[in-house]
Amino acid sequence: MKHPALTVLALLLAAGPANAITAQKAERAEGRVVITWTDPDPVDVYVAPTADAPLSAATLVAASRRDGRAEYVAPADARPFFLLRDGGDGKVTRVAERALPLQQGSNFRDLGGYPGADGKSVRWGRIYRSGATAMLTDADLMMIKALGLADMVDLRSSEERALAPSRIAGVRYAAVGYTMTSLTLPGAAAPSGDDRMHAVYRRMPELLAPQLRILFQELLEGDGAVAYNCSAGQDRTGFATAMVLSALGVSRETIIADYHLSTTYRRPEFEMPRIDPATAGANPAAAMFAGYQQDPNYKTPRPLYDSQRRALLDVALSEVESRWGSVDAYLDKALGVSPADVAKLRAMYLE
Repeated sequence: MKHPALTVLALLLAAGPANAITAQKAERAEGRVVITWTDPDPVDVYVAPTADAPLSAATLVAASRRDGRAEYVAPADARPFFLLRDGGDGKVTRVAERALPLQQGSNFRDLGGYPGADGKSVRWGRIYRSGATAMLTDADLMMIKALGLADMVDLRSSEERALAPSRIAGVRYAAVGYTMTSLTLPGAAAPSGDDRMHAVYRRMPELLAPQLRILFQELLEGDGAVAYNCSAGQDRTGFATAMVLSALGVSRETIIADYHLSTTYRRPEFEMPRIDPATAGANPAAAMFAGYQQDPNYKTPRPLYDSQRRALLDVALSEVESRWGSVDAYLDKALGVSPADVAKLRAMYLE
């Protein structure tokens, strides 16, 4: 069954002029990448090795397709980018796989393609979100090296980073130290159920402000692609993504739909090396992750809703609006991302 967030995103991406390429998508299945789209005109499909390759450097995959579908046999260690040329007006639309096809990665995905401000879309291959990267294979590292990452911002606590150091090397790496108990209240003080997760999400705007200042600084410098992560790539990374996409003018509906894709793309077994509960000792983070790993349903991601079907991310966004008045005000006052910075980000990351 297709995840609801994928359906929502397909509907959101379908919005556009009647005679334009819409609802474009690329998904890998059994060694092939299936590219689909909607357009009344015939479409030429090209493949390129990089996100910004011009049409002249791309290779034709399928010509004058009217059925809205093409296939490409993709090597397991490659991440192709596709250019769809409209046979009516000649306009080129780019698309790629949302998630990188990593062997032992979790939730490592591209923010490209989302509709942003002024009728433009987020550039592919420039901003990546991810779960922890401690268990990547050598082949995974080769694929990530090809992304041209210049910076990584690690949103995890000091304990998590010690338990599962990133395997990605050769890029500038930034993190801000804090303890897991800064995010989750331990022991008897901890609320349960919805109250527990709501408390976690309400803490995020303030707790993550130092990391987000660094993230936006790196984005504004624009030296290369930028990646950021937490352990699951869904909660703290989800909030960071909401701020980045908001700055680029992406709609709240699309932001929430992207947030829920974590339930599809997470692979929890590759987010933290196995921890023996007997050796976790007094380390509360190690004990917490060891407990998760003992759950027989550990490998199945839980949907990011509370018991009332409210997206947990909405709790953090409501906290931002309650304390700062709006996301724009939070960007400006809490993160130092001015309106001029927002304009620069849109010029850099939208096309």
